[in-house]
Amino acid sequence: MASIEDLLGKKKGKAADESAQGKFAAKMDEIKIKELEKMTQAKAVQQGFEYISLFGFPISPEALQLIPRLQAKEHKVIAFLFTGSELRVGAIDPNDPAIKEIVFQAQERSHANAKVYMISEHSFGTAEKLYDALPEVKAVVKGVEITEEDLKKFQALVPTLKALDEHVQKVSTTDFVTLVIGAALGSGVSDIHIEAEETEVVVRFRIDGILQKVASVKKEFWPRIINRIKLIAVLKLSLTTAPQDGRFTIYLKDDKVDVRVSTLPTSYGESVVMRLLRSATIGLQFEQLGIRGKAYEQLKREVERPNGMIITTGPTGSGKTTTLYAILNKLNDGVTKIITLEDPVEYHLKGVNQSQIDKSKDYTFAKGLHSILRQDPDVVMVGELRDLETAEVAIQAALTGHLVVSTIHTNSAAGAIPRFLSMGVKPFLLAPAMNAIIGQRLVRKIHADCKVEDTLPADKLERVKKIVSEISPEAGVKVDVNAMKFYKGKGCAVCNDSGYKGRLGVYEILTMTAEIEKVILSGAVSEYDMQAIAVKQGMISMVQDGVLKALDGITTVEEVFGVAE
Repeated sequence: MASIEDLLGKKKGKAADESAQGKFAAKMDEIKIKELEKMTQAKAVQQGFEYISLFGFPISPEALQLIPRLQAKEHKVIAFLFTGSELRVGAIDPNDPAIKEIVFQAQERSHANAKVYMISEHSFGTAEKLYDALPEVKAVVKGVEITEEDLKKFQALVPTLKALDEHVQKVSTTDFVTLVIGAALGSGVSDIHIEAEETEVVVRFRIDGILQKVASVKKEFWPRIINRIKLIAVLKLSLTTAPQDGRFTIYLKDDKVDVRVSTLPTSYGESVVMRLLRSATIGLQFEQLGIRGKAYEQLKREVERPNGMIITTGPTGSGKTTTLYAILNKLNDGVTKIITLEDPVEYHLKGVNQSQIDKSKDYTFAKGLHSILRQDPDVVMVGELRDLETAEVAIQAALTGHLVVSTIHTNSAAGAIPRFLSMGVKPFLLAPAMNAIIGQRLVRKIHADCKVEDTLPADKLERVKKIVSEISPEAGVKVDVNAMKFYKGKGCAVCNDSGYKGRLGVYEILTMTAEIEKVILSGAVSEYDMQAIAVKQGMISMVQDGVLKALDGITTVEEVFGVAE
């Protein structure tokens, strides 16, 4: 039997062997790294670049932050030195066209003279790990942050959108993007479209739902503009043949704007759309929606009920999300548990638990709603009822003590009931679950500063009289058809000669009654029959609501007929 001394001796010998092997392996790795560094140095000389090894190089956080980590990893590029006036950047492949753009943008942000060095894979890997030690910073790219001062400057520089075209010709790529976004924020724009055409790059703004061309620049600037936007939104610069989605945030003094960016390949280059999601948009109060009279009182009563369903209907861009958030704002009193399920979460509400579906992880509306109901909510908001499973879970939630608010795609409030039934929802569950259905559209408001009286053609006047005469006596609205006045916007520089500024909703509110419930339970429901019953009981239709708002001088008859009839 071996003695303890023999065993200890063998253990020490084994440890010594392992130590020697480790030292040998480390030495071999060191030799290999040195050989690779020599090869990189020779390659740099051959291609006309300076070479540097970043192993042990003291890289400051200020330098590292000049290139976002995602872009650094994608293109193997790193900012390793920043003195305030000088910027040094290392890249594995300095000839990559994307490197030139990344360095240019880093130079624009730092206002420093930049120089590019060739580095090895080992150098990059060593330096890239330093991102782990960076402190948490606001997710805003320097040079893109727009302050209140910037907005004032842009509004002074571009007092009207007509002046934007003149000024975009004179600015750098960085200033081009900042100027366009600043002008858009100052003009109430919802979407910025920047599109490459055959001979030029066109900038268009969606204002009050209408797309307007506001500027154009030479086609030669397009590669730099699209790369600048991709850098801001952390998209792949090298990917030009497939769509990409990204976003960034603009931090203002008392607000922030989330910008959702979408790129799409087209015949002449990628098209870019930037949607501006203002947090102030969701601050709209229930009382400010523009629902009036008996309809307002009915909907207010249904919203304040502890259970049931409230559904909004209408096409994309009809303001359904704004209405849902206004309802949530009314209910968000600090003691009510509110959970939302959205696709995607566009606005963040304080005091509300918001969850985003993820189809790639099989987190759907139906599965998400099942999970939400285990969180003991009082109010549940579902972005959209798209299928039978989701609708049935929502209805069961409404019947078991929850208030559920959601949307469904139909053209009118009356059309929602047949839509539910066609999905396979059981009538005896739908009827007691439903509180109210809101049909809505958005119309442009007359610009108050250039508002003038208008005279309608005889045919339109007759249509208006017919629409007004069909308002049910139960609605509590009286109109003297012989004393009607109408208005329009003459058009001015402030409203870009459109005559309109801002939008508001036109609504129809269908609330559940015994007669409507009886029709639903019969199972033989048509949109026409449902509309007729609701109007008979006092519902004002969307076109009637629009005409009444035109008579109040808020919008025009043309605008109402264009969206609500």
